[in-house]
Amino acid sequence: MSTPPFIRDLRTRIGHDLLFLPGVSAVVLDDAGRVLLGRRADTGAWALIGGICEPGEQPAETAVREVFEETAVHCVAERILLVETLEPVRYANGDNCQYLDICLLCRATGGSARVNDDESLDVDWFRLDALPPLRESALRRIKLAGADGPTSFSPGGGPAPR
Repeated sequence: MSTPPFIRDLRTRIGHDLLFLPGVSAVVLDDAGRVLLGRRADTGAWALIGGICEPGEQPAETAVREVFEETAVHCVAERILLVETLEPVRYANGDNCQYLDICLLCRATGGSARVNDDESLDVDWFRLDALPPLRESALRRIKLAGADGPTSFSPGGGPAPR
């Protein structure tokens, strides 16, 4: 599903005004250390799997749901890799959105990767040394999945000033 019903409902009230939305991206790894990617139907570009949190849904639930909806792969969320506010986006229909992306590391637990909805043209597993062209933000998230550090906050993070 590309646009959740609650957003379509909001759009009838606010038109194309900017919506700030919580979303997730998932770095899904299999037992061989490969990463699961989808080739987006809207741009044709390879990308991490992700989507918008539904009202009342926890980010880990969103990641698991989106991965299955888009790829037919079952997974479990293991940890948060990154929390980052993305640049605003203006869609072809004129809608304006800005996302708070919560990127989660997920481990595949079953299923066979295949296109499972209309949001992807293709889905596949890729070795980390043989990735297709990806946006820098996706590469950074994949790199964080291999690190043993704490959650990353962009830019810099740290406590709020007093």
